Amino acid sequence: MDERRTVTVSKYLSKHLRHQPERIGLVPDAAGWVEIDVLIAAAGAHGLPFTREELDHVVAVNDKRRFAIEGTRIRASQGHSIEVTLGLPPATPPPHLFHGTVARHLDAIRAEGLRPMSRHDVHLSADRETATRVGARRGRPVVLSVDAAAMHRDGHVFHVSANGVWLTRAVPPRYLRLPGNR
Repeated sequence: MDERRTVTVSKYLSKHLRHQPERIGLVPDAAGWVEIDVLIAAAGAHGLPFTREELDHVVAVNDKRRFAIEGTRIRASQGHSIEVTLGLPPATPPPHLFHGTVARHLDAIRAEGLRPMSRHDVHLSADRETATRVGARRGRPVVLSVDAAAMHRDGHVFHVSANGVWLTRAVPPRYLRLPGNR
């Protein structure tokens, strides 16, 4: 499977498993799972046929491990804008987590902290390198440090997805270290 095809199928899966399953007639269960055979049939009927082997390849080579397969089912690991309950247990975060963004969002972040926007949770990275890559998708990256230990101590709940993304409902400004702040 060539790189272009891999990216095409991966983006298609993200769109339809995380955001718009109804566009191709998918009905995920409460945890976001859909039957693989149903997904493959729906994709083929809506203009992007792919095989189970191609699907397995996309899941295996995705550097962000965006998708999880369990038996005959698949789901996105996190990042949904549709209502799902991933069933992730609360987890104790490392002392600091990181969030990649771009400079144009810093004023709003200073005022309101990090909010999930159209997603269910704020996504945080365990390392600066990953946060830098995330921020770079939108322009020149700015990496924010989150005092996760203090948040956890103050009662904020964290979860970690199957692909290592840390999730929390919001990050109030007092827990953030932004550029220019110490």
